[in-house]
Amino acid sequence: MALHSAPRLGVVVPSGNAAVEPEIGSLVSPAFNVHTSRFPVLPGKDLRGRLEKYNDVLPDVLGNFGGLRLDAAVVSCTGSHYLLTPDGDRALCAELSERVGAPVRSAALAILDTARAVGSERLVLISPYEPWLTELSHAYWEAAGLAVDRIVKIRAGARFSPYDVTTEELVSQVREAELPEDATLLFTGTGMFTFDALAELGRDSGRTLLTSNLASAWWARDALGLPAEGPDAHPLLRRLAERTGTRAGAPDAGHDAVPGRAAATTGRDAAVAVS
Repeated sequence: MALHSAPRLGVVVPSGNAAVEPEIGSLVSPAFNVHTSRFPVLPGKDLRGRLEKYNDVLPDVLGNFGGLRLDAAVVSCTGSHYLLTPDGDRALCAELSERVGAPVRSAALAILDTARAVGSERLVLISPYEPWLTELSHAYWEAAGLAVDRIVKIRAGARFSPYDVTTEELVSQVREAELPEDATLLFTGTGMFTFDALAELGRDSGRTLLTSNLASAWWARDALGLPAEGPDAHPLLRRLAERTGTRAGAPDAGHDAVPGRAAATTGRDAAVAVS
């Protein structure tokens, strides 16, 4: 597809997050052009205060795309949406969809969509968050109907810091947990680099491996009717589709309707906002 006519995927990302653009860009290329807008820097606020503020300013951050017409949207600051609960998350995304004139999805809801599409009802949570945010994440998934069987807390050195977790730390701590071979592993947060770790862990077993950025790309392709096993799909998306025997382009009966979905399949209307 020519660059000028490719669907446009917008990405909204926190200022300090270095993982979203390269991971989302790799996952959706060459199907989409990716365009980004960043949440504002909020000096003086702690993590919870920043997450709460992100939800307040999100309409304005999406508005920073101005006249750039987008084709779909995923809001992937997962931490800020864990504060909302699944019902609150859906309500906010529905409001944003009306404002933007294209489907808007949070990364948290994209994870839920993807888990349902691949038939996962139980999760092992792989969390680099501070304990309070891990508990919020746990509560969100349970409220959404996904059972959390176990939580593996990932540290960067001695700290909880998603942006600083290395591939070696992530792989070693997951392996040390000795998880069941048939488990679905959800790596929380969009700011933890995961590609190399998924490639390494994927050689260990046939476990289903989900991440915020992977689910965002899955949902974005789904929104435009592009199957995850398509020849242009990233290997991680194809692996997810092959291991589950499902298509991203075939949503289940519980898939929420979003404004602009039918129009998006013609290739001109997508945005992903990411944390």
